[in-house]
Amino acid sequence: MEHVLFSDGNTKKIGWMIQTNDLVLEQKREHPGIYLDKVSNQQSKYIALHVGLFWSIGTFIIKNQDTVRLVLDDKIMLEHLSGNKKSPDKFIEKRKFFIRQLIEQRKLKIQYELLTQDKTWLLKK
Repeated sequence: MEHVLFSDGNTKKIGWMIQTNDLVLEQKREHPGIYLDKVSNQQSKYIALHVGLFWSIGTFIIKNQDTVRLVLDDKIMLEHLSGNKKSPDKFIEKRKFFIRQLIEQRKLKIQYELLTQDKTWLLKK
């Protein structure tokens, strides 16, 4: 099965959207107190990707060995996840570890794509 996962985050909340065939699901969450207004927008994007991927696996949308196209709107994030480029931010490196762990445990086939259009609709409302 093939899926497209887009996620986004800011200092207040995270959100993700997953598309599988004609089914599109959106989820939004406010940051818990430990993160609310304490993480950067970029750190929040990693949280959103980690939680979105974990949620998609936990709700049986993404299954073992599925193909997942991760659509990212941050070129630096794309470089960090698709290659071996390290971030000087330890928080981001920890999120990368958890994301890669999920990918490896579930034997997911990951494709990375850079989103170039406006996506602010995900976190509005």
